[in-house]
Amino acid sequence: MVQRVTLRKRQPYNTKSNRRRILKTPGGRLVYHHLKKPGTAPKCGDCGIALPGIPALRPRQYATISKRQKTVQRAYGGSRCGDCVRQRIVRAFLVEEAKIVKKVIKSQTQGKSSKK
Repeated sequence: MVQRVTLRKRQPYNTKSNRRRILKTPGGRLVYHHLKKPGTAPKCGDCGIALPGIPALRPRQYATISKRQKTVQRAYGGSRCGDCVRQRIVRAFLVEEAKIVKKVIKSQTQGKSSKK
């Protein structure tokens, strides 16, 4: 006959927050161990991939770890992944280059029209 296992908490329903595992103690009894929810890694705000270098914890556990474990030493570290930061920098550079080219072309056309 199978040994009965009693719940250790008051909540009897099989919900996501009430997951449990049957464990055998050294004395041979079967008991429930209540499991915590797994943490999810923070995601990049642009592309949505999990940020490398930042641990996947439950929200309250981020308060207990140090700041250097919550971020990456880079612009937008802890918020955007490295590829998206590189993409932003390149885009900003190209926008500035386009403005300069536009200004040069405008000055050249003004120079030609003044000669005529």
